[in-house]
Amino acid sequence: MALTYAELESVTRNYFLADKGKATDIYFKTSFLLEYLMKQKKGIWERPSGGDYIRIPLEYDGQESSFYEKGESLTSDDRVNVNVAKFAWKHGYSNATIYRIDTLKNAGKEADIKLAVQRIGSAQKSITALLAGSIYDLPGGDSKRLTGLRALMNENTTTKYGDIAEADLVANDGTYPWEGKMSADAVTMDLALIRAGKRGSKVRDGVGGKANIVMTTETLRDTLEGILQAQQRFTNDTNKAVAGFDALHVSGVDIFADDYCPASHVLFLNTNHIGFAIHANGYFVREKWSKIPDSAGDRTMKILWDGNLVCNNRKAFQGYSNVS
Repeated sequence: MALTYAELESVTRNYFLADKGKATDIYFKTSFLLEYLMKQKKGIWERPSGGDYIRIPLEYDGQESSFYEKGESLTSDDRVNVNVAKFAWKHGYSNATIYRIDTLKNAGKEADIKLAVQRIGSAQKSITALLAGSIYDLPGGDSKRLTGLRALMNENTTTKYGDIAEADLVANDGTYPWEGKMSADAVTMDLALIRAGKRGSKVRDGVGGKANIVMTTETLRDTLEGILQAQQRFTNDTNKAVAGFDALHVSGVDIFADDYCPASHVLFLNTNHIGFAIHANGYFVREKWSKIPDSAGDRTMKILWDGNLVCNNRKAFQGYSNVS
């Protein structure tokens, strides 16, 4: 006889709590950006409880300032420098489904428990792949998916990002701090590109003012590693490992390979200005097991995620889409 609903709930609860909750690590094992930005909560980390949009405050220009001398009148004018980016809520799910026919083939409750655990783990991996792939999405794709990195860096001046077009924000010096930067020029993966990407993603001098992470493909990362092996003075003796993900550390940035990164792309990120906003009730929450309507005793449980990838300073990013 298959597990009762109460037994299924108990198995599921024990699965997520066992070994100090390490089952939740499955969500982050295959994607560095999910592990770094979502599990470690680096960069922007918001947990809004609702609203029509996710609202992210941004500051793109300085306030009035000047030297003065004794007796001089000082302005108290406020320079309008604060705006808000608005990101739509995105909703993801994955199913853990147990068919009655499969349970009939099992010999005893131990086999049923193993089947349930396998289905839960598969659901976790599925929603991980969904989110990890969508991190790199282009603008104008499936509107149900994340507002991805290629939307953040999109060069089209009239395409809005965070509900703001490039021309909507003009700094006091006449520049456009909400400009997307994705170069399509043909370039090669080398140290000159790393230096150029750091310059292109510079917000300011000093700590936290330039890109600190580069995402690329395994092929391009290996190309750079080959260059570094021939010029050891440019790299550390050992690669920097972050939560099991190996990185090349070059010129102050960590360079990671990601299976989900599109071919020929190299993306420079300042993680002080990017992160996740996830609904207070939408951080890999699960529904209770229930019967699938009109089925022959088939049961299902959903894992739900609600939020979006967000940014508060578009100037802090530089992308290259034609790298060999």
